[in-house]
Amino acid sequence: MTAMNPPATAPISCQGLGLRLGGREVLHGIDLALRAGETLGVVGPNGSGKSTLLKLLAGLRLPSSGAVQLLGETLTTLPRRRIAQILALVEQHADTLDAISVFDAVALGRTPWLSALAPFAQADRAIVEQALADVDASHLRQRRWGELSGGERQRVHIARALAQRPQVLLLDEPTNHLDIQHQLSLLHQVQALPVTTVVALHDLNQALTCDRLAVLDQGRLVALGAPETVLTPERLLDTFGVRAHYLTDPVDGARILRFRAT
Repeated sequence: MTAMNPPATAPISCQGLGLRLGGREVLHGIDLALRAGETLGVVGPNGSGKSTLLKLLAGLRLPSSGAVQLLGETLTTLPRRRIAQILALVEQHADTLDAISVFDAVALGRTPWLSALAPFAQADRAIVEQALADVDASHLRQRRWGELSGGERQRVHIARALAQRPQVLLLDEPTNHLDIQHQLSLLHQVQALPVTTVVALHDLNQALTCDRLAVLDQGRLVALGAPETVLTPERLLDTFGVRAHYLTDPVDGARILRFRAT
């Protein structure tokens, strides 16, 4: 893909981003520049590099080539505390201490903003309570982490990220372990937030609701744009190995994909 020169004000961007592990190129030459407030979906087959890309964007891994910019500043030059004030990441398999309460787990999201001169206060408590309400988890606030189901844990992790009040939110398969009701409500809530979001998704019909999609294949960015312009029948066959066509829902006019095995 042609290299881009992203504006300095892009919430998050990368140029020529690549990673080699054990002599193998996991990601190669990724160029992205997000628009403020947009939701960018990252899709691709298993092993295409979706989770790796999010870890590089979050600074959890150092790239072998290229660089990430956060609000126009090179990510590696920023202190971790400053990064955590701007960006929050929810990984697929994040965990925490079994004995901690749900409220306290979500309150950890306020850590980047606290100091000896600014301890946890009523305003922070209100932010934690709002984050719990946003993911329909207020009723879990006194439960212990070890008592939660997989879906409940996922919602609490997302609440913790929301409690950071980030400008950029990175979500790796956030609907894993969630029932269909909470999948739909969570994606709707995330897209309504006044933040810039990068979300890795497996469900391509869920991905259709994003503002733009980045399609990864074998560690390369092979398509970037509006969902229906990149998820063409030809791309779905070449990248995902499935035949598909679009249908229009007669109830609300929404476009959905129907898949067939090759």
